[in-house]
Amino acid sequence: MKKRALISVFEKNGILELASFLNQAGWEIISTGGTAKHLKENGVPVISVSSVTGFPECLDGRVKTLHPAIHAGILAKRNEPAHRETLEKQGFSLIDMVCINLYPFFDKVQSGLPFDETIEFIDIGGPALLRSAAKNFCDVIALTDPSDYAEVIAQLKTGSVSEVFRKKLAGKVFNLTSAYDAAISRYLLDETYPSYWTMSFKKAHTLRYGENSHQSATLYLDADDKGALGTMTQIHGKELSYNNIRDLDLAWKTACSFGLGANPAVSHEDVERLLPNLRFPSVCCVAVKHNTPCGVSLADNLAQAYAKTHACDPVSIFGGIVACNVPIDADTAAKLSDLFLEIIVAPDFEDSALEILKQKKNIRIMRAPFAPGAALECISVDGGLLVQETDCRLMEKWDVVTKVQPDERDIADMVFGMRAVHYVKSNAVVAVKDLAAIGIGAGETNRIWAAELALSRSGRVIEANAKVGGDGRPARVLASDAFFPFPDVVEAAAAAGVKAIIQPGGSVKDDLSIEACNDLGVAMVFTGTRHFKH
Repeated sequence: MKKRALISVFEKNGILELASFLNQAGWEIISTGGTAKHLKENGVPVISVSSVTGFPECLDGRVKTLHPAIHAGILAKRNEPAHRETLEKQGFSLIDMVCINLYPFFDKVQSGLPFDETIEFIDIGGPALLRSAAKNFCDVIALTDPSDYAEVIAQLKTGSVSEVFRKKLAGKVFNLTSAYDAAISRYLLDETYPSYWTMSFKKAHTLRYGENSHQSATLYLDADDKGALGTMTQIHGKELSYNNIRDLDLAWKTACSFGLGANPAVSHEDVERLLPNLRFPSVCCVAVKHNTPCGVSLADNLAQAYAKTHACDPVSIFGGIVACNVPIDADTAAKLSDLFLEIIVAPDFEDSALEILKQKKNIRIMRAPFAPGAALECISVDGGLLVQETDCRLMEKWDVVTKVQPDERDIADMVFGMRAVHYVKSNAVVAVKDLAAIGIGAGETNRIWAAELALSRSGRVIEANAKVGGDGRPARVLASDAFFPFPDVVEAAAAAGVKAIIQPGGSVKDDLSIEACNDLGVAMVFTGTRHFKH
């Protein structure tokens, strides 16, 4: 009896070569729809599904292969006499290969089609056929990935496909269908935290190594919602590493938190509600090193923004990442090229800027047209997954808790500082002057150490600026990601010349910090929103 293959593919690449080989090897090919037409037009004989089932396609093609004549031929155990007897009694023939790839539901969700149209791209027959074939992989070749066609052909030329390879193909089927079903579930469920956490991620790149050279790593991208990373284009430089991608993600999130593109920026909708008349320059430049900002600023143009960002920590920026929320011009590119940087990311680059930057062979240049927008974020733990909403709220309130009111010129710096500290590892404190971080204390195990680091670093920046014509004034604003459990941070800030502090509040000892501010002439605002970043 001739072997039979059921072939029905949405993506036609490689299918003609496979079908032609099977035909020449004496296989019969069952097919339907566009695949059958494609094969016939290229001289490959095809048996229609309807002639196998004795039943016409119906419901606009929704029902074609959902029939016992098809699934019995796939699922029958060849070494089970009762199964063979049933097939003979029913007049069914064995099917020895199922080659299917599915309706492109992933792509259609991303394209933003209306709901009713998107639903039509939920494949029913395809997954059912593949699952049947994969369950019976000892007897049936289950093919869904065109990259496997050549190996199947090669093994068939030797006589048969090995059980080891059949098992691998079966595993790939369930790997695909589980991701496919997860995407459909996510599309249909209106639940932030469903009973089962299922996501669809597709392998994008095998990375050279992970966080350290002895760790393997791979990048997976969301199959039905690419996000900012999935829409970035690398236009120059070495392959991205694991650490590069982590830092790139944070740098781009920080830069875009002040807006994307050259439009007047409101820091956040919370600010619009609380301080409706507050506006900021539109251009943001961020430097990131070891997954925490080492410089961030706002300015009216990119040259100013980069200069302020570089001044925050001219040592740590070396070997780091620079992100800008506006296209990079030639003047800024020339300054960037003076440094060793791992990555530069921006929405676009002037041609003249690319000419300058590409003179450095290894620097990675990333074009990023879209801002990050993920509603949820995940962190793996041993045996589980922590899932939380992305930290999108900046402040719940603007509560001046001291007798001293913040100076009008300090309010914008206070809001900027809270936005900047939001992306710094906890415990985090940022010293601010003129819409720029001039001292960042990050990742400390207590808040006074973070404050002391930020203030000492800001002192060095002010001293350096004074030597080249700066005004020599100390930082006026200090921002903290969480409350002060003691008045020590206030005391250290006042001693360094700080005139205004912004922090969430909420400590049982808030009164001690408020009292210290009143005694030292420092204004303090509580926002009611903590921004831990561990």
